[in-house]
Amino acid sequence: MLSGFAQRFLASPLHRGPLESATHYGESDPPGEGPYVQIWLIVEGDVIAKAAFKCPGCPSSTAASGVLCALITGREIGNVLTLTEEDLMAVVGGLPDGKGHYVGRAIRAMQKALSNRLEPAVADE
Repeated sequence: MLSGFAQRFLASPLHRGPLESATHYGESDPPGEGPYVQIWLIVEGDVIAKAAFKCPGCPSSTAASGVLCALITGREIGNVLTLTEEDLMAVVGGLPDGKGHYVGRAIRAMQKALSNRLEPAVADE
């Protein structure tokens, strides 16, 4: 069972992606090939100004990804990079048996996003 804190992220549209104007993007695994988490970030200087996620409808995946996005928004990248699966699991308050891998997927997508800066879109002339 999800903690009360984690359950708040199931119905909330806050931090749901994709995120228009994202500067960074990462995915834990290829979408459509089993469980995955996608993370979009807007990074301004050394701070994550906004974070959003997309994942299949699994409540555990949604909770882990939503909590992660809430946790990293407004934080400096250096602090975010130290975040571990154990840290996120502690904030989430635990996940049902067999669902703990979603915490790892969320962390992995975030790490990939931070190393994958998107090219700015060029406006049509």
